[in-house]
Amino acid sequence: MPVVLTRLSVFASPLALVLAWLLLARFGGFPAQLLVPPQEVYQAFVELLQSGELREHLANSLSRLALGFCAGALGGLLFGIAMALSETVEAYCGPLFHVLRQIPSIALIPMFILFFGVEETFKVVVVAKASFFPVALAASDGVKGIPRRYFEVAEVYRLPLPSLVRDVALPAAAPPIVTGLRIALSRAWMVLVAAELLAADSGLGQMIEMSRQMMRIDIVMVGVVLTGLVGFTLDHGFRLLERRLLRWRDTP
Repeated sequence: MPVVLTRLSVFASPLALVLAWLLLARFGGFPAQLLVPPQEVYQAFVELLQSGELREHLANSLSRLALGFCAGALGGLLFGIAMALSETVEAYCGPLFHVLRQIPSIALIPMFILFFGVEETFKVVVVAKASFFPVALAASDGVKGIPRRYFEVAEVYRLPLPSLVRDVALPAAAPPIVTGLRIALSRAWMVLVAAELLAADSGLGQMIEMSRQMMRIDIVMVGVVLTGLVGFTLDHGFRLLERRLLRWRDTP
């Protein structure tokens, strides 16, 4: 398939979805207040953009995501490496880690609200929890998958622990760690929007919930579409970063 057609095919499914949405809104017999036509959603988007309200909500959501993701990912990276390199950490912390990582982050939201209230700390902690476990698991499995001879050479040269982690463990386990970071970022974004739906005074989730209560389905759809686009952009951007950082894998 020519390159031009391949690139154009990316827009095929979104255009088909918008067309189906337009036809259902016009001929599907749904009430106008429930299935808002795309042009009204676009008009609501322009109004929110011009008023600055949309930028404020988006900025608040992204700032929470950045803070929580950085904290959770860094903690998960350090813990995962420690669990892979230390049998003691694995023995004492491994079982509890594998139990806690099975608990959905959304299920912990009521408990987090009781502990931290509904202010910013609660949202950041939820994002950090959602980021911690995928990164820790990826780092642990990635380091455990490193060939044993790498560590044997490090023992011969008597590398200290910081050098062992920086010069051996991290480069060799980079592919699964980067994949874990990408998965963690996507999960963190979804959990953050869900948390904002339940308890927040700003953010995309809060905008969606308030609009639902006011029966402004056009603004609800703006929030839903924008949530998907932001999530896609974050994931695609991380894929490009992953391809750039790990381009050495494709060299013969």
